[in-house]
Amino acid sequence: MRRRDFLSGALASLAVPALVGRASAQAVAGQPLPIPALIDIGEEAGSRIDAIAGRKAFLDGAETQVLGWSQDYLGPTLRMRRGRGARITVGNRLEQGITAHWHGLHVPGWQDGGPHSVIAPGRELEQTLEIDQPAGTYWYHSHVHGRTGEQVYHGLAGLLLIDDSEAADAGLPSDYGVDDIPMIVQDRSFSRRGELRYDDDGMALMQGFRGDRVLVNGAPTPVAGVPAGMVRLRLLNGSNSRVYRFRFADGRAFHHVASDAGLLPAPLRRTEIQLAPAERAEVVVDFANGHPARLVSADVPMPMMGGGMMGRGGMMNGGSGASEGSDVFEVARFEVDQGRVARVATLPATLAGAPRPDFGEPLRRRSFRLDMMMGMGMMGAMFGGKPDLGINGKSYEMDRIDQQLRLGETEIWEISADMMAHPFHVHGTSFQVMSRNGRAVDHAETGLKDVVWVDGTAEILIRFDQPARPDAPYMYHCHILEHEDAGMMGQFTVS
Repeated sequence: MRRRDFLSGALASLAVPALVGRASAQAVAGQPLPIPALIDIGEEAGSRIDAIAGRKAFLDGAETQVLGWSQDYLGPTLRMRRGRGARITVGNRLEQGITAHWHGLHVPGWQDGGPHSVIAPGRELEQTLEIDQPAGTYWYHSHVHGRTGEQVYHGLAGLLLIDDSEAADAGLPSDYGVDDIPMIVQDRSFSRRGELRYDDDGMALMQGFRGDRVLVNGAPTPVAGVPAGMVRLRLLNGSNSRVYRFRFADGRAFHHVASDAGLLPAPLRRTEIQLAPAERAEVVVDFANGHPARLVSADVPMPMMGGGMMGRGGMMNGGSGASEGSDVFEVARFEVDQGRVARVATLPATLAGAPRPDFGEPLRRRSFRLDMMMGMGMMGAMFGGKPDLGINGKSYEMDRIDQQLRLGETEIWEISADMMAHPFHVHGTSFQVMSRNGRAVDHAETGLKDVVWVDGTAEILIRFDQPARPDAPYMYHCHILEHEDAGMMGQFTVS
């Protein structure tokens, strides 16, 4: 089985010093939650992000090689506004190709940043994205075929927010970094020296790679200072394959206010919420009582067909004591600053600016089967091989167009999983989830999506209002990144 401690070739010119005399690096838990810098992207020139290599100490005194967008790990939060162009230059200062996929944005295929839009080492790409979609929490990441998992794991990802004048009066907390807090949740694995470890062969490929420590914005189990009152958390599951089931350790309820692609029609009271890889949720938590709180997650195993489970991710937080038990681990802590009072004290009954589905009547139906048992199959993978995964019996090929769609025509897509559950993502649009395993899904509970959790079957209602050419098609794929890299992906044109 092959073990990758870092991207081969990304930092060929850097020497890596050994950590002499250190038996084991320890997590620096409890540090303040890092808040990514916020960059407003408008029509004027000058906005830029660069893929760079660097070093970061996740664990005490132990630096490791990482990637980031204009910083040592992850990237700044980019904010764009509906109805305005967003002019941005993406540079590549690495020694291998990258892309910048604008996950969730409704832009043409040639601006989407998929596998056909590679930015070579030393090159840059300037784009003006025309933003015309609802306010929401989106993200961006590299999407090079065969290397997406590795590059995202090492840091090439960041949040992207869209503001919309129609949602300006939604009555939600909106002071970025104060009562509107971004949270990119990831799991990572480290060697005893504190070096990032990544493995995409064998069983790590079959279930997707899972780490044993949880990071939020690049920090292990951090502490966020919050004002007394309502606080909005923008949660992104940025992990390669882990599924989270978030709740608060004291059992407090919160309100779910937005999904992948915009606000919900009204706040929904919940005590837990599940997010598969690439899914987002905005939740509002009331800290008015001044009590500290701990956000935790269940260690969710991957469901398999027939009722079985593919193994859990191992002991989270590296046995550091932050685990709540064998099935629950701590994600982050919140400390209330009584000297600050939140701007929002109560939530509205309905949310202004929530998108209303208006897809029209579907003209056709398509079926997509997510295949695990291709190539050498699961048994080969168990012994260190690398099987081909696929969709509808075909593993991804760059030069093959799998589907041809018509601009503006509504369709029903049925997605099925043959061995285990998968998060299924479609580029270039948002969709409505109609049913799961034959049961109707209420739009008020899910909102518009660009990732659907497929545990059996799911039906989605979908339409594309942007074009995609054969030389820059859109993708559909499993968002377990190791599955995507191994071929569980297809591509399509819209004309």
